[in-house]
Amino acid sequence: MDLSSINPVLLVASIMVSATPILLAAIGEMVVERAGVLNLGVEGMMITGAVVGFAVAINTGNPALGFAAAALASAVLSLSFGVLTQLLLSNQVATGLGLTLVGLGLSSLIGKPYEGMKSPTLPKLDMGFLSDLPVVGRMLFSHDLMVYLSLALVIVVWAVLKYTRIGLILRAVGENHDAAHALGYKVVRIRMMAIFFGGACAGLGGAYLSLVRVPQWTEGMTAGAGWIALAIVVFASWRAGRVAIGAYLFGGVTVLQLNLQAAGAAVPVALLSASPYLMTILVLVFISARGAHGAPASLGRPFHASA
Repeated sequence: MDLSSINPVLLVASIMVSATPILLAAIGEMVVERAGVLNLGVEGMMITGAVVGFAVAINTGNPALGFAAAALASAVLSLSFGVLTQLLLSNQVATGLGLTLVGLGLSSLIGKPYEGMKSPTLPKLDMGFLSDLPVVGRMLFSHDLMVYLSLALVIVVWAVLKYTRIGLILRAVGENHDAAHALGYKVVRIRMMAIFFGGACAGLGGAYLSLVRVPQWTEGMTAGAGWIALAIVVFASWRAGRVAIGAYLFGGVTVLQLNLQAAGAAVPVALLSASPYLMTILVLVFISARGAHGAPASLGRPFHASA
């Protein structure tokens, strides 16, 4: 095994790209769950965003429009989940799983004509002297807009939840929806807005996969990224900063195993490929054994105003 072939500068740069789609999806899902809703349809929303973003970018030649269309398509898809669970009071777990199946089937149908095509992608930002800095310039300041937007989104979500009235209301709805309703807050409306936001974030994450990370459409290209995003929310104990750490840890393991394969590591390729998912399972088992979760008290519980 030749570890000298692994360039640490390119490794860190690749980790930032690898972590971005998962971070976008996970931060959106965290907001949804802080509002007391468990949406297991992240995978379906991500793959929908990936195919819609790719199709729009191919037909318009504009990746920015692709990202906007992906966010809108996944947000609208998430509203179907919201209507079923918040207005019709269907089971959130079953409905979320159904949403994933719908997204996978819909993406297969829409994406069939686009297989084998290469999409336009986002250019790297020119950050002036920062991009020209030795080592850190290539690591941290030579990426596309979505990498920095995902990090900015984490900061904004953290600040809104911690310091603003709307964040306080959203957290109150997630902790005790009956008390929030008694105080006059529109629980269903607040949850629908959170679901819409989470869907848009998942769509952006999916579009990043098909427009930047691998600028082409491949059926099933999310490859479990939505499930990893769900796991990261639990790993992070529903805190924005920890969501970012979890996404970058998973991105790091993913990129590292690819580099180890290229370096000829004396480990079965199948085991290396499975390592990011195995690590996620081990972390979740550790968190469950520890017993301290910090989940919103009303997470997954149906709400009815007359109850």
